[in-house]
Amino acid sequence: MDALLQDVRYAVRSLSKMPGFTALAVVCLAIGIGLNTTIFSVIDAMLFKPFGFADPERLVMVQDRRIKDGKDGRDGNSGLSYANFEDLRQRVGSFADIGIQSARSMTLTDGDEPERILAATVSANLFPLLGIRPALGRLFREDEDRPGAPAVILLSHDIWQRRYSGDPNVIGRSIPVNGKPTTVVGVMPPRFKFPEDQLLWVPIRPFAHATTRAERGLTTFARLKPGVALDRANAELKSVAAALAAEYPLENQGWTTRAVSMRDELIPADVKLVVLAMMGAVSCVLLIACANVANLLLARAAVRHREIAIRSAIGAGRGRIVRQLLTESVLIALGGAALGILIAFWGLDLLNAAIPPSDQVPYYIHWQIDARALVYTVVVAMLTGLLFGLAPALQTTGANLQESLKEGARGTGAGGRRARVRNALVVAEVALSLVLLVTAALFVRSFMALQYVDPGFDVSRLMTMRLYLPGDSYDSDDVKRLRLEDVVRRIEGVPGIEAAAASNTIAIGGGGASDGIIAEGKGVTPGEEPSLFYTGVTAHWLRAYGVAILRGRDLSEAEASDSAAVAVVNQSFAKKLWGAEDPLGRRFRLRSDPGGTWFTVVGLTRDMKINGIDDKTPNDEAAFLPYLWVPARNNGITIRVTRDPLQVAAAARAAIHASDRGLPVFEVATMDKVRRDSFWQYGLYGSMFTIFGVVALILALVGVYGVISYGVSQRTHEIGVRMALGARSEDVLRMIVVQGARLAGIGIVIGLLAAFGAGRAIASILFGTSPADPFSFIVIALLLTGTAVLASWIPARRAAAVDPMVALRDQ
Repeated sequence: MDALLQDVRYAVRSLSKMPGFTALAVVCLAIGIGLNTTIFSVIDAMLFKPFGFADPERLVMVQDRRIKDGKDGRDGNSGLSYANFEDLRQRVGSFADIGIQSARSMTLTDGDEPERILAATVSANLFPLLGIRPALGRLFREDEDRPGAPAVILLSHDIWQRRYSGDPNVIGRSIPVNGKPTTVVGVMPPRFKFPEDQLLWVPIRPFAHATTRAERGLTTFARLKPGVALDRANAELKSVAAALAAEYPLENQGWTTRAVSMRDELIPADVKLVVLAMMGAVSCVLLIACANVANLLLARAAVRHREIAIRSAIGAGRGRIVRQLLTESVLIALGGAALGILIAFWGLDLLNAAIPPSDQVPYYIHWQIDARALVYTVVVAMLTGLLFGLAPALQTTGANLQESLKEGARGTGAGGRRARVRNALVVAEVALSLVLLVTAALFVRSFMALQYVDPGFDVSRLMTMRLYLPGDSYDSDDVKRLRLEDVVRRIEGVPGIEAAAASNTIAIGGGGASDGIIAEGKGVTPGEEPSLFYTGVTAHWLRAYGVAILRGRDLSEAEASDSAAVAVVNQSFAKKLWGAEDPLGRRFRLRSDPGGTWFTVVGLTRDMKINGIDDKTPNDEAAFLPYLWVPARNNGITIRVTRDPLQVAAAARAAIHASDRGLPVFEVATMDKVRRDSFWQYGLYGSMFTIFGVVALILALVGVYGVISYGVSQRTHEIGVRMALGARSEDVLRMIVVQGARLAGIGIVIGLLAAFGAGRAIASILFGTSPADPFSFIVIALLLTGTAVLASWIPARRAAAVDPMVALRDQ
């Protein structure tokens, strides 16, 4: 310990004598370590930290999946129907318990204005299954999760604090939920927003018991019994699903059931790929920073040869000296870690700010600079210090003792081996920075491609908002329709509004439904019907979007206000069912419709984006039916205006409240914002990788400049001789620049090969861009070449200005 403290004190004195060198090394490492800590905190929260559930490794999610060609896969994933859930609960013995939830909206009206709140209906056993306990009160009882039971509710901690001021006497209080008195029985723990960002919970059975077996959509969680493997549970689920398909062929034929790890399902594969790619990127930045600091140490070691030789001559062993030099390296790394932690806090703040409020990270993923991140940072710093310090330390102590002690020996001389190490480090820096910049370019190109995707309609003059129809008064579908027609009529009367329409769908923002579609006269194997999108709309829906009818006609006012069995379909829908045949007058029905209603196609319209711009497998096939075929409480209003859409938002909201003061209005946004929000992730990916790439580029150029500059300083005498013998300044300039360009060229070639592999690795999350996009590769290679030449030209210009007589005397 005494020796270690002695080494530390000496290292501090040694580094303090060269503040410029120390500051540069610390800053280089701080950037690399800080970015690593930032992304580690994200990865740790998403992939490694256990979710806040009891014994989470035994938790699974159960899904229905379509069977195609005798195999079940992830295509056609679906939740369970309530009837299928009840059957699985009784027949599957591999689960200790199985519970369900379904997201929905609810309205609280005990304030100045009705507030729509994201909520969920849950089975009474779900929270005990997950191991969640309330912070106040109790959970639901089984007798409360049944039709006709008194209405009860669980509040989130956020709602309890915000609306009820944290009053413990809220337990037992009756509050108006969707216009119905509901008793508060419990308050959930802080930050609990299960399943993602829900703030209220009510029992599910009163809502779901009357749904049909074909109405899939319930998210299902199960806990494996101790000692039961997932494969065994899946074998049992497959057997039960086959039995249900035989018993209920209309609803279950062509479907199977499978359980998957809860973590695997909650963290999608493409998200894992992105965060792992980011971790690889920041690791590259750290390696480049290490290479820079290693080069700095190699340059510094050249002036310490005489010091090291003297210490060796008076008895210090090589191991002792190496330990001393590594102590200095580790101190530099720890200084970088301290500054890097501050950078990491800033990085997480920027990351959180970049995520839109409508796409907040699920509550069970919470990244922060905690003890785990701090331990990671310290470990990375220690390893980093050893990594960049070991090679310089070994080379410094490996010098010839007698040569170093010669009076005439140059303290700054560098051998060929040391120069090769520095050159190799620069090549690695250039290669790694090229990989990062190409990756950033691919994401930016994807983002730009999304900007130019045609949604099928003009977004510039559209305003959107949603409203919720709460309470028993809106149980009737006809009442829903009448209210929406009145709302639309009032909105269309506002000056500056050209047309308005309602549907549970907002184009690009999603909504509607999908089902197997059966075309009249077209034979298809049961269970293999094409799954296509459909939605119910009020009159003028297509006109509000500015989408013209190509053939036939739009829904008439009378048809849109009735349950007429007519439909307008788009081009993709028609092509899917009837190919090149004329769709007008043809009929289709929904596979799950027990009544078997046949819809007659009366109009054909162009395609439009429904479920987002960036959907890799877009369900652009769409049928538009009269509203009563797909009624909903949560409805979108689309408004076409003659001026700035934001100028009519307040008037449209007032028109809605004039129709019914109790209707909450939310998600008010221009269609252009809806469009941009649908692919915000690509902007974030592009921005982050661009930051990584630019930082790497700067560090790499500093490395190129440092190596060339140091080489020039070591070749001053040689340059003086060359110029004394007749070499021109241009010759010297060319010689130095070619040296730097050669190093950069080798790094670029290696980097291009590595970037091609990186592009293929992220190909699944790119959009409209090839992983081998020539533009990205060529532009980045030229950029790196140009900047490397510039970094070489600066010291080369200084070398070309050397006075031969001064250079010859400098020896």
